[in-house]
Amino acid sequence: MNPRRKKRLTIVLAIVLGLGASIGLLLFALQQNIDLFYTPTELVNGKGKDEIKPEVGQRLRIGGLVLPGTVERSQTSLQVSFKLSDAGGGIVTINFEGILPDLFREGQGIVAQGELANATTVNAFEVLAKHDEEYMPQEVAEALEGMEHFKPEYTEAQLKGSGH
Repeated sequence: MNPRRKKRLTIVLAIVLGLGASIGLLLFALQQNIDLFYTPTELVNGKGKDEIKPEVGQRLRIGGLVLPGTVERSQTSLQVSFKLSDAGGGIVTINFEGILPDLFREGQGIVAQGELANATTVNAFEVLAKHDEEYMPQEVAEALEGMEHFKPEYTEAQLKGSGH
C-alpha cells in the first residue's frame, strides 16, 4: 500500500471512529433524560404485549384521574399524596412535595413526572393538571377512554370562598 492511500485510510478511519464515539456519547447522555409515559394500569400490569414494567428508580410520566377522597396533605410540610386511576382499573399512589397547580382537584385528569419508588408508588417532582375539558394528551385520552369524569363535590364553605 502506498503512503498516499495509507494516509487517506487513516483519515477516514479517524473520522468514522470519531463520529461513532460522538453518537455513542450523545445517546448515553440522552438516555438519562427519556421519560416514558405510563397509565396506572400499564404501570401495575406492564406495558405492551410483553407486559414490560419499569424498574424501581426509573424516571417516568404517568397520567390518569385523581381518585376522589384520596388526597392527603401533610399539616407540617408541602407533602401531598393521592391515588391515580384509569379506565383499566389500575391504581397508583403519587407522592409529591411542592405546590400543586391551581387546577388540581379530585376527579381531575393529571400528568405526573417522577421516579418509580416501588411497583405502585411514584415520587413525583412535577404535577400538571388538565387545563380545560377540551384538551387532553393523546396517551391520557386513550387511557381514560370510557371512564366518567368525576364531578367534584364542594362544601358550603368552599362555595362561599375565603371571604377576601
